[in-house]
Parts: sequence; structure tokens; C-alpha cells
Amino acid sequence: MEVSMSLEDQLRDLEQKSLKDIKETVDLSKLNEVRVNLLGKKGPITEVLRGMRELSKEERPKVGSFANEVRDNLTETIEKRRSELEQAHLERKLKRESIDVTLPGKPVAQGNPHVIQQIIDNIEDLFLGMGYQVVEGPEVETDRYNFEMMNLPKDHPARDMQDTFYITDEILMRSQTSPVQARTMEKHDFSKGPLKMISPGVVYRRDTDDATHSHQFHQIEGLVIDKHITMGDLKGTLETLAQELFGDRFEVRLRPSYFPFTEPSVEADVTCFNCMGEGCKVCKYTGWIEVLGAGMVHPNVLKMAGVDPEVYGGFAFGLGPDRFAMLRYGVDDIRNFYLNDVRFLSQFNKRG
Repeated sequence: MEVSMSLEDQLRDLEQKSLKDIKETVDLSKLNEVRVNLLGKKGPITEVLRGMRELSKEERPKVGSFANEVRDNLTETIEKRRSELEQAHLERKLKRESIDVTLPGKPVAQGNPHVIQQIIDNIEDLFLGMGYQVVEGPEVETDRYNFEMMNLPKDHPARDMQDTFYITDEILMRSQTSPVQARTMEKHDFSKGPLKMISPGVVYRRDTDDATHSHQFHQIEGLVIDKHITMGDLKGTLETLAQELFGDRFEVRLRPSYFPFTEPSVEADVTCFNCMGEGCKVCKYTGWIEVLGAGMVHPNVLKMAGVDPEVYGGFAFGLGPDRFAMLRYGVDDIRNFYLNDVRFLSQFNKRG
């Protein structure tokens, strides 16, 4: 009986001490240590219960039952304390990470169209307003559409392997967007009205990349086919284009030139943006800067597209948005547009 009371007293004292330790624990890791030390196989409860072998058969169930009550109470208290500590930790974290909704927000950087795309969009908007349609075509083209239907014979220098990326003898990466014009002329029903189109896109040429050249660049070609089209219509269109892109202060002049798909052919110059026509290094002291090529559509081009040159005529022009961007913003190296330097490109942010 004395042994029985001694074990119960030990368990009771252990329970009281352990409850105090659990209550005073303020750290989850420390609480876990208390649980392991108290309830583990080598814990004090196990040590106390080893004395049960000294008890009689009648006393063992009573002490064992009391020991289980103590163990269950301590386990429940530990779990309760764990819940309290976790809740307190969560509250501290929420308080630390709380957001003051009254504080002013931080500005978020927004993306913008690339400067080249801005030029293309500007040109498209202009010509859409003039009744043109925007037509796109494949970048992988056939020799027939890229060269033959543009009045480029087999021995023309533009067909040289040094200029064109050939995939096979008949398949190539288009070197101009003119094939889109040829494809569109073939399908257009002129009995329903004239053809007025522009064809923007990427073109490819075997060229060495430097400050003013790239093996891959953008091009926009325009085409108008109708009855009674004159060179005056072409000049008026180009003047409208130049004024839209460069301003009313700029004039346009046409110089005779040669292109196999137009006859007569011209090159268009605009007033030098740097010296406004007075002459400087940028324009080589001429007061003018070349911006595009144009001309009246060659009769052979019309014939190959199934259009009667005795009834219809037209004009065509081709320009490079990359070069227009260089002229418009005074950029002296075309590679700057493709290096993805946000510091450079942000200068052309339309939102300022």
C-alpha cells in the first residue's frame, strides 16, 4: 500500500510539474522537446511505472489506470498549448505582413509596342484611313512569286545566292514583301473595284549585319491598281506618307531610278531631318535623305498576274520601317532596335 501511494504521489507530482513546464513554454520547438522528454520511452512517466513490478496484482490496475490518466492529460495539454502557440505565431506573422491599404500604390511598369511596331502601326492606320487593305503573306516563298512574277529574270543579280536565303532551288525565305502583291493581284476581282493594299512583314537577305544593315528586317510595300492611275497619284501618296511620319515641314522629291518591277521607277527623298535642307554630314550635304523606292507597275508584272495592262495601271512603293525609325528618331545604329535594351527602347514609350 505504501509503494502504491508512493507511485501515485510521484505521478501526481510529475503531472503538476509537467503542466507548469508546458504552460511556461513559448516556443514550438521547445514544446516538442518537452513532449519527447516527457512522454517518450525514456521519459519520467516510464521510469515511475517501472516500479509497478513491486505492486501486488490488486494495486497494479489502479496505478496503471491513474498513469494513463496522467499521460492523457499531459498529451491533451501539450496539444492545446501547441494550438495556442501556432495561433500566436500566425497572428504575429499576419501583423508583421499586414498591408496598409491607405498607402499609395507603387507604379507598375507596363509594356509597349516596340518602336518598329509603332512605325508599322502608324503607317497601317494612315493607309487604312485612305481606303487601303492590309494584306500579309508567307515568309517562306516560292521563286515564282518572289522573283518571276516581279519581272526578275533568272540571271538578275537580285537572285544571286549572296542576296537570298534559298532552302531549295524553288523555295526561299522571301527577300521582299512583293510576293504578297502578286498573290493578291491574282485573286482580286477588278470588276468590283480597284486594288489598294499595303503588305507589311519581315524579309530576309544574305547581308552582313552592321550599323545600317541587317539580314532580317521589316518592309512595307504598297500597291494601287486601277484605271487612269498616274505618277501624280504616286507623288501625292508619298507626300502624305512623309508628312504623316516626319511632319509638315518635310518635302518630298522623286529621282529617276531603276527597279525591274516598275517602269518608270523613282527613288523618293525627304528633307534632311538634321539640317532641314541646308546640308550636313547626315545627308552628305545634299539636304535630302533617301527613304524609299517606287514607280509605276511594270506591264509585265500586270500580265503575269492576269491583269490587262492596256486597261489597268498602277503604282507601287516599298519602304523600310526600320530605316524610317532611324530617320524619325535620329538613331545611327539599326542594331539598337534588336538588342532588347529596355533603357534604349523606353525612350519610345508611347505613354511617355
